[in-house]
Amino acid sequence: MYRILQILFVALCLVISAHVVGSRAAEDLGPLIDQLGSAKLSDMDDHITALAETGDAKVVPVLEALGEGELYQRKSDGKVFLVKAQGADLLLVDPVTGADAGAAPKAAMQKVKVNNAVRRAVRSALGGLTLFSDDTSARIKAAQSMLQTPNADALEAIETAIAAEKDGTVRKVLDEARAVTLLVSDRPDDQKRQAIALLAEGNGRNGLAVLTSALATADASLKPDIEAAIARIEQTQAFWSAGQNIWYGLSLGSVLLLAAIGLAITFGVMGIINMAHGEMVMLGAYTTFLVQEVVRNSYPDLFDWSLAIALPLAFLVTGAVGLAIERGVIRFLYGRPLETLLATWGISLILQQAVRSIFGPTNREVGNPSWMSGAFEFGGLTITWNRLWIIVFALAVFAALLFLLKRTSMGLKMRAVTQNRRMASSMGIRTPWVDALTFALGSGIAGMAGVALSQIDNVSPNLGQGYIIDSFMVVVFGGVGNLWGTLVGAFSLGILNKFLEPYAGAVLGKILVLVLIILFIQKKPRGLFALKGRAVEA
Repeated sequence: MYRILQILFVALCLVISAHVVGSRAAEDLGPLIDQLGSAKLSDMDDHITALAETGDAKVVPVLEALGEGELYQRKSDGKVFLVKAQGADLLLVDPVTGADAGAAPKAAMQKVKVNNAVRRAVRSALGGLTLFSDDTSARIKAAQSMLQTPNADALEAIETAIAAEKDGTVRKVLDEARAVTLLVSDRPDDQKRQAIALLAEGNGRNGLAVLTSALATADASLKPDIEAAIARIEQTQAFWSAGQNIWYGLSLGSVLLLAAIGLAITFGVMGIINMAHGEMVMLGAYTTFLVQEVVRNSYPDLFDWSLAIALPLAFLVTGAVGLAIERGVIRFLYGRPLETLLATWGISLILQQAVRSIFGPTNREVGNPSWMSGAFEFGGLTITWNRLWIIVFALAVFAALLFLLKRTSMGLKMRAVTQNRRMASSMGIRTPWVDALTFALGSGIAGMAGVALSQIDNVSPNLGQGYIIDSFMVVVFGGVGNLWGTLVGAFSLGILNKFLEPYAGAVLGKILVLVLIILFIQKKPRGLFALKGRAVEA
């Protein structure tokens, strides 16, 4: 019995103690918050620092409201409140307890003044307060805030947070924040040299900006270290910048490869300049749009599978349209390339207008599945998932097409017709049907390209027009009818474009690429990888 009474007494003491401590904290915090209402803008930094030093989590919403200009002072007694709009009045919320404090007309309240300096002080204080949050993302956000706005007063808090931090990602950002903060502190030069070395290893833009800024005010003994660190960061950034351009070039090249690979086999086998090829890409993109509309309205749980559903449908739809075009128009124009060019151009206009009449002229929304959204960092590169998957998809289509041409009966017939049509016909190959199936295959692949392009470009009736000229350039540069030439040509032109654009701009860059291709064709009329065969060489 005595033991039970002893436990109850201890519990009662703890409850009373907690209540007293809470009340005391509220008593201490309340006047500090009220001082924000009457403080001058020049003194706000000191008041914000005093609030942050309490380490009380209740300060966080107060500072957030102050930074957003939503902290109000009651004119009658000078008390400060968080507010919520309630019609013509403001609903008051006690900043310490979070309790409802009634309503007041707007005329009875005065907004606490803020400016950019106050907002910077708020961000810095919030960073220090949330460094010890249980939420990892909140700690990273706090560390990044302190990295961008270094404050010597926060140095001890950062070092305490580093000592307690177990997450490697957060610790890395904290180390950078400490290094940046050290440079603006009055710590010994040895520590500042270590910070400079750390920032040089990080190679970040924040570090470069901080070091450049610190160079102007640094002691003479530190300037050589800072200059060496800046040179090292700039050299490394130039390396990663070139790597990023190559990545962007590969990404653009994969798009060109998808758009051109169907054109390469139809142009190579049949010798037809198909100006409607871009519209096949456009039809594939609209097929994706229709599939996603059905999935959104009827089977929303299957949205991540919408592209897998759209791919075979786009291939079948555009393949059927291509077969109809070949059987209905092109087969009557073999041997007349100019008429074929005009006929396919007319067909492209008809298809564009048909789509415009059905779906309208505006862009249609095609969403990214969750596995194609977002990006990740690789060294100094930023790689988006949708571009990465499009590169993988383009290479997969290329490999599948290569297998079809090299390892199947259909591929053998197509190669035979490409190299010598008359000989193939004399050997019993039905060249008209090879032509028709090849045209359908090329159109179907263009439709699959449209599925991929719908993830990175606007889906509109003009979608295909943006790629038709580039597709012809890739095919001519790589070698007509040669898949390997198309692959090399697409990636080469993609990378060349991305290296020219920063200096010449997008339009002038394309013009320069076109001029270079024309000059190249003068030397090698059949492109990089010319086909060999009696008919071709004739």
